[in-house]
Amino acid sequence: MKSAVETLSPTRAKLTVEVPFEELKPSLDAAYQKIAKQINVPGFRRGKVPPQVIDRQVGRGVVLDEAVNEVLPKAYVEALQENNLTPLAQPEIEVTKFEDNESLEFTAEVDIKPEIELPAYDGLEASVDDLAVTDEDVATQVDALRERFGTLIDVERPAQDGDFVVIDLVATKDGETVEGAEIAGFSYKVGNGGMIDGLDEVLVGTAAGEDKTFTTQLVSGDLVGQDVEVAVKVTQVQEQELPELDDEFAQEASEFDTLDELRADVRERLTRGKRLEQAAAARDAVLEALLEKVEIPLPESMVTEELNARRANLEQQLQFAGMTLEKYLEDEKQTQEEFEADLERRVRDAVAAQFLLDEIADKEEMGVDQGELTQHMIRRAQQSGQDPQEFVNHMFEHNHVPELVQEIRRGKALQLLVEGATVKDAAGNVIELKNLQADGSIGEPADETAVETADEVADEAEAAEETEAPAEA
Repeated sequence: MKSAVETLSPTRAKLTVEVPFEELKPSLDAAYQKIAKQINVPGFRRGKVPPQVIDRQVGRGVVLDEAVNEVLPKAYVEALQENNLTPLAQPEIEVTKFEDNESLEFTAEVDIKPEIELPAYDGLEASVDDLAVTDEDVATQVDALRERFGTLIDVERPAQDGDFVVIDLVATKDGETVEGAEIAGFSYKVGNGGMIDGLDEVLVGTAAGEDKTFTTQLVSGDLVGQDVEVAVKVTQVQEQELPELDDEFAQEASEFDTLDELRADVRERLTRGKRLEQAAAARDAVLEALLEKVEIPLPESMVTEELNARRANLEQQLQFAGMTLEKYLEDEKQTQEEFEADLERRVRDAVAAQFLLDEIADKEEMGVDQGELTQHMIRRAQQSGQDPQEFVNHMFEHNHVPELVQEIRRGKALQLLVEGATVKDAAGNVIELKNLQADGSIGEPADETAVETADEVADEAEAAEETEAPAEA
């Protein structure tokens, strides 16, 4: 077999492949055997029909087509290997020449992994914001804990912002009740938002036993974006009474004896969470610093695929939250054009980062052992709320394991970058990253296997964005 490659662009190549007819012989034999098992010819047992009889019965052309269909994928893969090309998508294959007893010629156009000239990546420098936990941050967390131990008391006055009300609600369109838009005895905190536009404004000033009607638009269902009439009746108004902030509250709400100890623990928890967020920011800043040093051509098909995937994921999340894209953009104070531009920028950076980290992992000859793969799959299963065994089975059955292995290698490459970088906060202090633990504390790991990858630390940072209050005693 002979092959030649033509570079169409830094991310796309065209292979021209020639397979001599004698190299098709094994595929021809296999084609005859396959067809022999599929046809019935009087005087011959199934599977024992001679080739010349098959030629007369079904035609030589059918056999040749079968042989070509078998040999094409093998020849294509062999041509890729001969020319050291890494495909990124399915190829566009065209048979340009083939006749009986003559060589097979075909072309294959495919997106390929671009060649990257790695810049020096040891000793990168980056900066992040200062780690700051204010008294206000601590007070907010303590107040949230107080609300968990608050009691609701009925009041004989109109509802105010922050009150809890028990309501009956029904939405109608042209006099007909909207399916799924009718509730009774529902407890709702006035001012919480996220339920029906206009509800909070109507509830403020409404007393128990009163009815109100207003017009709004639904954000989900068959009538999304259409005006509906909403009738709401308040059956109960309750005021939340919070416990006093003292040592007795600390003992009731936590394992601490004093309020000062509780506040100190909240501050430490917030500090660890902020440290994880700072580590995630450092990871991004280091990677961005390296990306600025290199030009990486990107295959547009890969960018488009990732853009579509992220749009679909956002739409699914918004639908689940009962929010339209228009409302989301309004809350984010973005226009559609700004949203699309920002999304494309982030996608291009993400794709470029993948190529860059893959190249570093290859250069450093980073491998993945079975223990690392198993741990990674369990963590992914936990993040997605799936049963670990079912997740593992799915990954193997659908051949996703190579993708997971590549994720781990990228994580190791990123960890190498971060640990070799100098990251400072706005005040000029060097940020400790190498020995950052999963809970946000700083310590010496027992061994190398105890050190999490940069991606794992980033996952912990996302979980720590809203630090939980101390557990009840």
